[in-house]
Amino acid sequence: MRRYLRVVGLCLACGFCSLLYAFSQLAVSLEEGAAGGRRPQAAVVSWLADSERDTRRGAGSAGPGRTGRCKEFSLSYWNPYWMLPSDVCGMNCFWEAAFRYNLKTRPNEKMHLAVVACGERLEETVTMLKSALIFSIKPLHVHIFAEDQLHDSFKVRLDSWSFLQRFNYSLYPITFPSDSAVEWKKLFKPCASQRLFLPLILKDVDSLLYVDTDILFLRPVDDIWSLLKKFNSTQIAAMAPEHEEPRIGWYNRFARHPYYGRTGVNSGVMLMNMTRMRRKYFKNDMTTARLQWGDILMPLLKKYKLNITWGDQDLLNIMFFHNPESLFVFPCQWNYRPDHCIYGSNCREAEEEGVFILHGNRGVYHDDKQPAFRAVYEALRNCSLEGDSVRSLLKPLELELQKTVHTYCGKTYKIFIKQLTKSIRNRYDTPPKER
Repeated sequence: MRRYLRVVGLCLACGFCSLLYAFSQLAVSLEEGAAGGRRPQAAVVSWLADSERDTRRGAGSAGPGRTGRCKEFSLSYWNPYWMLPSDVCGMNCFWEAAFRYNLKTRPNEKMHLAVVACGERLEETVTMLKSALIFSIKPLHVHIFAEDQLHDSFKVRLDSWSFLQRFNYSLYPITFPSDSAVEWKKLFKPCASQRLFLPLILKDVDSLLYVDTDILFLRPVDDIWSLLKKFNSTQIAAMAPEHEEPRIGWYNRFARHPYYGRTGVNSGVMLMNMTRMRRKYFKNDMTTARLQWGDILMPLLKKYKLNITWGDQDLLNIMFFHNPESLFVFPCQWNYRPDHCIYGSNCREAEEEGVFILHGNRGVYHDDKQPAFRAVYEALRNCSLEGDSVRSLLKPLELELQKTVHTYCGKTYKIFIKQLTKSIRNRYDTPPKER
C-alpha cells in the first residue's frame, strides 16, 4: 500500500509540474505575441568610472545598458513569477530565477555579436554584418561601438535591413574610464582597446562573440556560438592561435612579455562567457592577490605598456598566460588570416573542411597584396541579402579566385569556397521542413 501511495504522489507531482510548465509556455507565447514586430531602437551607453550607473542617450525601449534591472514588483495570484516583465525581478527570487530562466529565457536566447568601428571602417563593418546575417539561423543582436560621426550612417544602412525579423542592433559611443581614457585611446589604435571593457559595459549580456571589422563569416554564427557549450567549468573565453607554425610566429620570436601557449592567441575573433569573466579572480604577476576583470586592466597596462606591440591583444595574452585553464582554443579555420597561407598553407583544418571565418587583417581586403582575400570580400560586399543574390555569388567568385593562383594563398583557393558552398546550400537550397 505504501508503494502505491508513493506512485500516486509521484504522478500528482509530475502532473502539477506539467501543468505549471504549460501555463509558463502559454504566458511566454502571449508575451511574445504582444511584443511581436517591435524592433529595439539604437541605444547608447556612457561610461561612468566612479559608479555603476549607465546613462542612455536617444529614444527607444531599454537596451543592454539600462538601469534598474531589478525593480520591486509584488507577486500575487494575478502577477505570478512566470508572467513578470523582462525588466522586473519578483520578490520570490528563488522561484522566479529558477522558472523564468529555464522555461522562458533559454528557448528564446539570442546570439550577441559585438564590433568596434572607427575611422574608415563603416563599409567593412557593414560587409561583416551582412556576412553574419546571410547564414545565421537564431536571432542575432549586434552591439556596435562606433565614433559618434558614424552613428547616423550605421542607422541608415542597418535600418534598411528591417525586413530581417531575426536581427536587431544597439549603437554605443567609444568610451573608456574617465581617469585613464587618454592612455587607453593611445593603445595600438584609437578604438582597439574598447573590447576589453565589454564585460563591464554590457552588464546584462551573458555571452558575446566579439569580432574585428575585417571579419567575414563563411558559416553561420550559430556554429561558433555553439562552442560555448564545449567550455569546461573553468573556461571563460575562446580564441584561435596567433600562428600554427612557430618558425614564422611573432610572439615566440619577438614578444617582450608573457603570452599564451607556444605562439600566443589572436583576439580578432573572441567568444566570451562574460558572466564568468565578471566573476573570475585572475592570477597575475603584479600582486599575490587575485584580481577581477575590472580591477586588473589598468595595473596590467601600467606594467607592460612599454613592452606591448599589439595593444589589447597583448594584454589578453598576458592574462591567459597566467590563467591558461580559463581559455578554450578553437582551430585556425575559425580565424583564418593571411599568415596561414602567405608562405604556404599551414592551417590543416581549413585544408580539410574549408575556411569558416575569414580574417583580412593588415588591410588585405583593400589592396593587391592578397587578391584571394579581396575577391571574397568584394563578392560579399556586392551581394544583397536576398536569397537569389547569395546563391549566384559562388560562380563569379570562383572565377575571380582562379585568377589568384599565382599567389600562395590563391593556390589553395578552393578552401575559400568549400565551406561557403555548404553554407549557401544548407541555408538557401534546403527546403524549410528539412532545415
